[in-house]
Amino acid sequence: MTEPSDPLSPDRKPSREGIERAAKKISAILPPTPLMPLKHEGMTLWCKAECLQPIGAFKIRGAWHRLSDLSEDERARGVVAFSSGNHAQGVAWAAKRLGIRATIVMPADAPSRKIESTRGYGAEVITYDRRTEDRVAIANRIAGETGAVVVPSFDDPWIIEGQGSTGLEALVQIIAQAGINPHRVVSCCGGGGLAAGIALAMPGAKMTIVEPDGWDDMGRSLRKGKIVPVEPDAPDTVCDALQTPVVSPLTFEILKDRKAEAVSVSDEEVFRAMRHAHERLRLVLEPGGAVALAAVLAGKVEVDDRTLIILSGGNVEPALFSRALAS
Repeated sequence: MTEPSDPLSPDRKPSREGIERAAKKISAILPPTPLMPLKHEGMTLWCKAECLQPIGAFKIRGAWHRLSDLSEDERARGVVAFSSGNHAQGVAWAAKRLGIRATIVMPADAPSRKIESTRGYGAEVITYDRRTEDRVAIANRIAGETGAVVVPSFDDPWIIEGQGSTGLEALVQIIAQAGINPHRVVSCCGGGGLAAGIALAMPGAKMTIVEPDGWDDMGRSLRKGKIVPVEPDAPDTVCDALQTPVVSPLTFEILKDRKAEAVSVSDEEVFRAMRHAHERLRLVLEPGGAVALAAVLAGKVEVDDRTLIILSGGNVEPALFSRALAS
């Protein structure tokens, strides 16, 4: 019987050792994303530009860690994933590089650029209605019919460890550039894979997660001490990448154990952050990739010169980006 401590066991818990293994695998195929200083109210904040990954988001990390550990038999059967866009592109990118067939279940209202990019990597895209259909059920049905391996977007030890490599990479960079250890990390949160991974990678830093207003199920879950889903009448949000209806026990328990703090931001605050990143850092951020910066600029997070901000993605439709810049 496989022990949970086995790095290839699906029953294991994500760990810092696993994150170190993921970071080594990822560094072998991808250069580090920049760590950029940002002046703010007399302080220097540190921004990790994951928006500059080949797929435009951090999701490439978890996808590579997961797919590169598949057995030959699993690779032959292919993979199926569900995502609003960035995990979809990460899985499709990794699958193409490894020669694995990929099917991605995506919401019909996902940004067209994300859908087309996923198809461009060779994946088959199947759309669904995010308000009335269950993407997990659809993926499981496809896996049952084809034998494909399901690759979740956050509820998976490999995915969490892969995303956590963001934290290890940033830690090396901030020590080299400023000679400091981060005091606080501010990260977006959809399902919580990135935030949970960074929490494991950087146990000495305080974690603040940021979600869109009305889609703050992780924050409400942390405050209540149990998992609660998004309300049925959740409002529309420009943060398409952060519309997770319910978080997983795996990510929730990690963030709960780390006593993570949580805040939420409005569309207007997100647009301000997108403008700020463009003007001050010359970066293009998508709404979901800008929420951490949005929370800082809105004064919702206590920051200092040892604060790390994750700019998690840059896959934004041109019309929406123009709207953000003009608002």
